[in-house]
Amino acid sequence: MKEIKWGLIFVAAIILWLIIERLTGLHTHNIEYHAIFTNVFAVVAIVIYIIALRDKRASLPNQEMTWLQGFISGLKIAVVVAVLSPAVQLLVHYVISPQFFPNMKSHAIASGMMSETQAEKYFNLTSYMMQSAIGALVMGAITAAIVAFFLKRRS
Repeated sequence: MKEIKWGLIFVAAIILWLIIERLTGLHTHNIEYHAIFTNVFAVVAIVIYIIALRDKRASLPNQEMTWLQGFISGLKIAVVVAVLSPAVQLLVHYVISPQFFPNMKSHAIASGMMSETQAEKYFNLTSYMMQSAIGALVMGAITAAIVAFFLKRRS
């Protein structure tokens, strides 16, 4: 199933992106820039969805895909990513960047963005697991809807 393949590619891209963030100091000494640069991943996400839905369209008879077919395919990708999101968060926060949560809490408190209580509630593994799974579904659905609109082809 193409959607599983593209969901796995998307997850691999997330992991690679988070490794790059860590290596560039966005989880440590450049943490003040994290909120800005982490959003650049949206471009990567859109490109992956475009390539995935083009791949889906190419596999259909006469390379014709309705908006609904593209949207459903994109939703399936989002579900794969959402299901794998908790495991990705475990990998990232225990192996790749275990200092991320303490550093983000300290930065949020020191910069006045959050109180200590707010930072404790927001920057933890459970919260990030929920945020990443819900975010994958919501942003995946929005991206799928838009990309499917532009890639649809009918006879």
